[in-house]
Amino acid sequence: MGRLVMKFGGTSVANIDRIRNVARHVKREVDAGHDVAVVVSAMAGKTNELVDWCGDASPMHDAREYDAVVASGEQVTSGLLAIVLQGMGIQARSWQGWQIPIKTSDAHASARILDIDGTEIVNRFKDRKEVAVIAGFQGINPQTNRITTLGRGGSDTSAVAIAAAVRADRCDIYTDVDGVYTTDPRVVPKARRLDKIAFEDMLELASLGAKVLQVRSVELGMVHNIPVFVRSSFDKPEDIDSHGTPPGTLICSEEEIMMESHVVTGIAFSKDEAQISLRQIEDKPGVAAAIFGPLADANINVDMIVQNVSEDGKTTDLTFTVPASDYNRARETITAAKSKIGYARLDSATDVSKVSVIGSGMRSHAGVAAKAFKALSERNINIRAITTSEIKFSVLIDAAYTELAVRTLHTLYGLDQA
Repeated sequence: MGRLVMKFGGTSVANIDRIRNVARHVKREVDAGHDVAVVVSAMAGKTNELVDWCGDASPMHDAREYDAVVASGEQVTSGLLAIVLQGMGIQARSWQGWQIPIKTSDAHASARILDIDGTEIVNRFKDRKEVAVIAGFQGINPQTNRITTLGRGGSDTSAVAIAAAVRADRCDIYTDVDGVYTTDPRVVPKARRLDKIAFEDMLELASLGAKVLQVRSVELGMVHNIPVFVRSSFDKPEDIDSHGTPPGTLICSEEEIMMESHVVTGIAFSKDEAQISLRQIEDKPGVAAAIFGPLADANINVDMIVQNVSEDGKTTDLTFTVPASDYNRARETITAAKSKIGYARLDSATDVSKVSVIGSGMRSHAGVAAKAFKALSERNINIRAITTSEIKFSVLIDAAYTELAVRTLHTLYGLDQA
């Protein structure tokens, strides 16, 4: 017997039939003797609908009321699942974020979890064998007593945080895919599902374009050492052995993963990129601060940065990338600061993408990036910018070559092979 947190995303609870399917997954674990807490998202498409309603009501709406509205989607799902479980003879009750409580910061629509008191849920495990059905994505700010939400994908974060609060043995993330793959199978049909992946590698994959898990949920799992198991909710509940290991990917500490032959774990990519280049900037102290300070003040995240000497040898050129959604704001911010920066010309491009190679094995292997640069050049793929870290490197390329680059690198590092 153990203690599990099970999280189900929007497609898994999209209608009553799918909620009944989720209930059968929960019943399987309860029948196996486990203590179970379930975290649910809103039904597929419901959060988008609620967001649109807020925009229709007023384009400049109050963020606190926005959270009150969009948090209601998870409230509906948690109540419905509790009803279905009760109909199956299982002790269950729904919990909203404020009832537990899940205490958060006051950054509405992007709040961060500060603390969770899991005492009452644990007591009900012991006294009643009661399943806790928890609305994900939400919490409460203790200073204002207002409902808060954690940002899109926040139910993943809720689930891992609750797993830590109730000292769960594992957090199972049920989704519409059966695990984490070496890259997107829609781009590379030979992509393989990983049986295990280290927290650090998954953190890089999640932050660099993989949509399987929210970044903060991986961070929490790593900090609290909570194993996270990504698996499919569409596997038939009755076909799964509760005491066995079903298909999926276990995200765990690097020490738990046996050393394998692959230096590279996976390839991630993002087409949500825009490039901005400032030409002929005076090369003097304070210029970088004049550029990136205003961008930071505008909450615009800067990713890749490349600086080199201009053609005249007296000034410098600086290139950086921002999310495509922030491109217009970034241009406006830099243009407004032109007199302080002192650049001659601003060039930009939105038809770019970032391709990233991730693997903890890079720590102990030289020449991993050099192989990629050579392979891409042989495919006539031009690299606009490069960034590196201990366990990953990223290249910025023309968007038209994204899929070719991903397939080339996937084969180069032997990820096509089982």
